[in-house]
Amino acid sequence: MKRITVPLLFIFLFLLESLFVDIIPPEVFNSGRVMVPRFLMAAIFFLTVYGNAKQGVIYGLIFGLLFDMVYTEILGVYLVLFPLLSYLFANVMRILQTNVVVVSAVSLIGIALLEVGVYEMNLLIHITNMDFSNFVSVRLFPTLVLNMAFLVLAAYPFKRQFEKFADFLRND
Repeated sequence: MKRITVPLLFIFLFLLESLFVDIIPPEVFNSGRVMVPRFLMAAIFFLTVYGNAKQGVIYGLIFGLLFDMVYTEILGVYLVLFPLLSYLFANVMRILQTNVVVVSAVSLIGIALLEVGVYEMNLLIHITNMDFSNFVSVRLFPTLVLNMAFLVLAAYPFKRQFEKFADFLRND
């Protein structure tokens, strides 16, 4: 049962992101801002630190491909960014303390890098024509606020779950 808990959590978060967008449309907040839930990426970051860096990169690769296949027209953007950011995150966290607050803050920076990377790729292939300052105010800041609220609620449970998963992998 412990072996399947983490994959089920990631599948749930993958589905939760799309459900969140459907259930809570932007009109609820009465603004033109776009809040993108990156709950899955936050969980991958926490797995990378509290679980196993190799597992974090592998889950990033798998769910990056799945994300590209389901949500985007172009294969490769998330397939490259998810594992790349997980790898960078693992290396940065070797230098910093691994307490929940630091991991959450660096996770938000990783989510910001993901958003900027996706924006730049969309700008490069002419899917969007939004300038960067407009992107920051309309999409990046609201996305970071939403994901910060999510991390306040989920950081400690993620930490506990992934530490248990790491112990299970070591003892298996």
